[in-house]
Amino acid sequence: MKTLPVLLRVLRDPAAAVGLDAAGWDLLLRQALNADMSAILLVLLEDAGLLEQVPKAARSHLEWARMTGERHARAVRYEVLQIGRALSGLGLPLILLKGSAYALAGLAAGRGRLFSDIDILVPKAQLGEVEAALMLHGWAGTHQDAYDQRYYREWMHELPPMEHLRRGNVIDVHHAILPETAAVRPDPAKLRAAAVALPALDPGMPPLHVLAPHDMVLHCAVHLFSEGEFSHGTRNLFDLHRLLLEFGRQDGFWDGLPARARALELGRPLFYALRYCRRLLGTPIPDTVLRATAAEGPAQPLRALMDSLFLRALLPAHPSCADAFAPLAHGLLYIRGNWLRMPFFMLTRHLFHKAFLSPDAKPVH
Repeated sequence: MKTLPVLLRVLRDPAAAVGLDAAGWDLLLRQALNADMSAILLVLLEDAGLLEQVPKAARSHLEWARMTGERHARAVRYEVLQIGRALSGLGLPLILLKGSAYALAGLAAGRGRLFSDIDILVPKAQLGEVEAALMLHGWAGTHQDAYDQRYYREWMHELPPMEHLRRGNVIDVHHAILPETAAVRPDPAKLRAAAVALPALDPGMPPLHVLAPHDMVLHCAVHLFSEGEFSHGTRNLFDLHRLLLEFGRQDGFWDGLPARARALELGRPLFYALRYCRRLLGTPIPDTVLRATAAEGPAQPLRALMDSLFLRALLPAHPSCADAFAPLAHGLLYIRGNWLRMPFFMLTRHLFHKAFLSPDAKPVH
């Protein structure tokens, strides 16, 4: 593999930032900004005791990122509190997913992590109650086009995103982690049953939960390797890296991870997650775990093709990281992501509709 971009080199080893010249720091900061990882870069350098060695101009940029990250963390906590209060009368545990889960659980993956919406998981049978309760507290549905409404409500694993009318914050209400039309559909009841309780933010709100460690890693892998958008590919891969580092210190985590992936039919996303975490970020993964998941990967010719695609798409979204084949890689992975979400004829109709019948509608995800 060719030389890694400077951002990946620093994510692997923050000491790699020491000795960068002015041009090197400029490129590092630009790659981090495009990857939405400026605050994460600050956290890594600070934890490594290297912030004092950062040139003044670069440190000033990172201190602005600190302010953004701290403001974001306060806003997320406040928004989760408001969601909890809105749903307090339903008797449901509030299960957070992805970025808000990392942040509220106090995980390393949440430090410096910025995200645009809050994701929650609820039982499908209670989607209507949850939606109604959120609407009463100021959230309104988006994607009002009739086709988009059908797309979400009949085929997808979530409601159309809901945006608060005053604060503008967005919540995604999930009832599963993969669409109804996907070939693989992990049982969400298993995820809910294993969820881990966190301290409540307020006595009047429902219990706060996050997915269990194995399930959190697997959901992160599914989100990255079963979607078709990779604008945040580096950040999401680094989420996996930090989750594996933190949970890997728990007794039994590594031994149980492949088995949990098989139980949820998520062996293929886990294979890709472990493969590219090790190759791009140097994540310390036991060889026994890699051997246990090797059979979940594609056959060798397809494996080589997927390497050529993912090893481009997972690089920072910056021109310095792209070669002539990067646009093709992103295009093929976009088609693959949609292919994994729905059967061929449904996919063909969907892409035709979005391209020609409602090209101005908001994109669905």
